[in-house]
Amino acid sequence: MSLLPILRFPDPRLKKVAARVDSIDDSIRRLASDMAETMYEAPGIGLAATQVDVHRRVIVVDASETKDQLLTLVNPEIVEMDGQQVGEEGCLSVPGIYDKVERAAHVVVRFLDLDGESQMIAADGLLAVCLQHEIDHLQGRVFVEHLSQLKQVRIKNKLAKQARITA
Repeated sequence: MSLLPILRFPDPRLKKVAARVDSIDDSIRRLASDMAETMYEAPGIGLAATQVDVHRRVIVVDASETKDQLLTLVNPEIVEMDGQQVGEEGCLSVPGIYDKVERAAHVVVRFLDLDGESQMIAADGLLAVCLQHEIDHLQGRVFVEHLSQLKQVRIKNKLAKQARITA
């Protein structure tokens, strides 16, 4: 296992739409394992392959308090969503930035597990938000794109300033 570098917004590679995974092999399992290690180390509660510059439809999520309920979803697809909730979100690709985002309160997601078996998961609360957030990444979308243009410009400027200070 190894830690992977996480792309930072507004890196254009975060805009790439991830390709479906045709077959789950050892390379996909290794990617998922490395992504999980990277997510826990960051620390975060979700990570999409897009964020580590691998443009395949793979996400890892662990929204548990105890950090022992890792979910790996290959080719995740939201098949049902209802209700709404507004909560503060952050992102490993947008470090130090948090803002309120409106999401569905309940989602049902179909995906393949690492054995290639089709699965469904129903989620609400934080897990529902996390799944929507990570699936957005696979579509080339970062959470700040749910915010106003003005907020997006401010965030880009703040991150550019941070990059200059740490360079």
